[in-house]
Amino acid sequence: MNEDRTKYINEKEVSKITGRAIQSIRNDRFNGRGLPYVRWGNRFIRYNLEDVLEFMEKRKISTEG
Repeated sequence: MNEDRTKYINEKEVSKITGRAIQSIRNDRFNGRGLPYVRWGNRFIRYNLEDVLEFMEKRKISTEG
């Protein structure tokens, strides 16, 4: 497999990375908020790992210490 390929993860993995509940991730998706995602058919939902990491980076708060 090509290492340069985009990695897609499921909502359980997104929940582990972000610390958000799966239901919150689903609510965001339903309401058109939150992370971009890919849908195949009715049930197959995946998130780009880079998008998830970028989402977290944008919310980083730096403190002086």
